[in-house]
Amino acid sequence: MDLRQFRNVVVAASCALILMPTDSFAQKPKQQRYQVAACDWMMLKRQRLGEFQLAKDIGADGVELDMGPLGQRVLFDNKLRDPQQQKLFRRTADSLGVKVHSMAMSGFFAQNLLKRDNYMELLEDCISSMRVMGSKIVFLPLGGSDHMWEPTLTKEHREMVKRLHEMGERARQAGITIGIRTAMSADYDVAFLKEINSQGIKIYFNMQDAVDRHRDVSTELKKLGKQNICQIHASLTDSVTLDRDPRIDLREVKRTLDEMQWSGWLVVERSRNASNTRDVRGNYGTNVRYLKKIFQEGK
Repeated sequence: MDLRQFRNVVVAASCALILMPTDSFAQKPKQQRYQVAACDWMMLKRQRLGEFQLAKDIGADGVELDMGPLGQRVLFDNKLRDPQQQKLFRRTADSLGVKVHSMAMSGFFAQNLLKRDNYMELLEDCISSMRVMGSKIVFLPLGGSDHMWEPTLTKEHREMVKRLHEMGERARQAGITIGIRTAMSADYDVAFLKEINSQGIKIYFNMQDAVDRHRDVSTELKKLGKQNICQIHASLTDSVTLDRDPRIDLREVKRTLDEMQWSGWLVVERSRNASNTRDVRGNYGTNVRYLKKIFQEGK
């Protein structure tokens, strides 16, 4: 190669580098199969701007943001109806790189969905707030409706199925998923989903429910199946933090979810040190780090 040919090669290579997109030089972040978050109401930050900085401080990828208390109100005590609050919450979350992957209607832990005639209005309130934060999953506990599972109360059961079908279809139209928590077995939940018959309703699996009722978590997950699980509360009843809890083998749970090819968010709800439940940073920081160690680092 003579000097002229060499110069031409150098010029061509230089032009190629100049025209190459700048992001070609950057190493793309590894796409995580599992992401880890925590519930804002359990971290004592329900709909408070400080939840985003706290989530970042403890190393969480996101937060599950609650719709606010319900009590005797007609609607949730929800700040995200205010346009100024909407901008502030979204800007703060984005600036810190904290995702609001899901929202929660935790008011239904204590209230019966069957006694709320404005249940669709409550859902619309939630859908509007989810659009603000870019959330795709809403957590709906059915804790206030335990009586409906009695086999003699078939009228109440039929009404629950009807309401959940209606809510599920509205959620599907809005491009979101309602994750229900029944605290029942996987066998029951699969049958219940068939009754509801809506792609907008799935199971929000809670490890605590299975462990407290002496059901094997991995077996329950397999019975439910990948297609029926929208999200997972990855924590247990308060006792010790997850890294010290002998009641569950999270590495085995990961193997099960890997085999099922499930992916999504693992959300810490409880698993606090029972002797110091108000140590938010200590409890949730430890749980988030432990979940990431197992599910993201594979250790």
